[in-house]
Amino acid sequence: MTSENKGMARKFAVGGKHSEVVNGGKISKAAFSSAVLVLDALLVSLIIAYVPYTKIDWDAYMSQVTGFLQGERDYRNLKGDTGPLVYPAGFLYVYSAIQYVTGGEVYPAQIIFGILYIVNLGIILFIYVKTDVLPWWALSLLCLSKRVHSIFVLRLFNDCFAMTFLHAALALLLYQRWHLGLVIFSVAVSIKMNVLLYAPPLLVLMLKILLGLPFLLTLPVAYISRAFNLGRVFIHFWSVNFKFVPEEVFVSKGFAFALLIVHLVLLTGFAHYRWCKHEGGLVRFLHSKFETMKLRSAISSSFSLKQFYHDDSTLKIVSKEHIVASMFVGNFIGIFCARSLHYQFYSWYFYSLPFLLWRTPFPTSLRLILFLGVELCWNIYPSNLYSSSALFCIHLAILWGLWTARCEYPYLDSKSTQNKEE
Repeated sequence: MTSENKGMARKFAVGGKHSEVVNGGKISKAAFSSAVLVLDALLVSLIIAYVPYTKIDWDAYMSQVTGFLQGERDYRNLKGDTGPLVYPAGFLYVYSAIQYVTGGEVYPAQIIFGILYIVNLGIILFIYVKTDVLPWWALSLLCLSKRVHSIFVLRLFNDCFAMTFLHAALALLLYQRWHLGLVIFSVAVSIKMNVLLYAPPLLVLMLKILLGLPFLLTLPVAYISRAFNLGRVFIHFWSVNFKFVPEEVFVSKGFAFALLIVHLVLLTGFAHYRWCKHEGGLVRFLHSKFETMKLRSAISSSFSLKQFYHDDSTLKIVSKEHIVASMFVGNFIGIFCARSLHYQFYSWYFYSLPFLLWRTPFPTSLRLILFLGVELCWNIYPSNLYSSSALFCIHLAILWGLWTARCEYPYLDSKSTQNKEE
């Protein structure tokens, strides 16, 4: 096969076809994704019908929502069986609506969460098809998690809504709908603060375009301060990670501070050497954006900003793969450095695992082993020294693979952009 033919074989994704040649035939990723979606919808229906619901936080959610609907506005007084309310206001609005529709009953709520699961999976499959990183068969990995099915339809956790909104925001960013994407992102943050793990890479992406800068300045400081509450003490028993750390060390402020430092160092390292490599590193990138902002301020006095934004010489389009890679890697760094990961937190990054693994230079066999290893660790209850140590080592291996992966050019030229839109 000539180099031109090889290029043609690899570019079946152009124009929204997203196909691969297999044994002389063409496999459509969109068609395979649709089949995966239908089969998983059937599986979810069977789980709801035949697998007993697990009572964990639902009664507490309903108690907290009831207090809110009765007029209580002091967060200190909104409590449930598992303790006081620790989620932002978006959680109350979402679960108030669910209580209104279901009357607080579990079974109809499971149906709602089953639909939510399929909607979320559909969005994720859309993102994977558009980024075209995985082979068609690997898309099936996205529906193979026993733990994630349980989180959605047997536990009814608020993480499910938060991550669905986050994935919807990410899908909007792929089509340069930055303002609407940030609105949906803020909705996700309002349901659960873990979504802010995506904030650092999102900040870098926002600085790579000009349109998002004014909106970026309006991010609420209160949410950030609550998300990084170093004073919160986590329960060692329920954590899936760092179980090999003695409990007195695990709950200490020193350990939390050390993880925060590691988190910041890793984010800075990836931002400097990976996300901004083609711009000359993080410092040079930030300096260039500062100069651009000064230029924009000067130009705005002579002609409209709209004219400036639509000047092809000033506007760069960030590639879909770079957007998703930056967001998923930034979140994974946060997962790696999280002091405590409870079982429902698996939904925070499960759907990014295939993408991350196929970004590494590892052979496919090792990618699958690492994927199955993560799933196994999350399905051991209660977690123990060995499962926690194994999870940490797998996370470390994935992180190393992402660090050593080839760094692709993050922007699209005007011609390729035009071709993709046609």
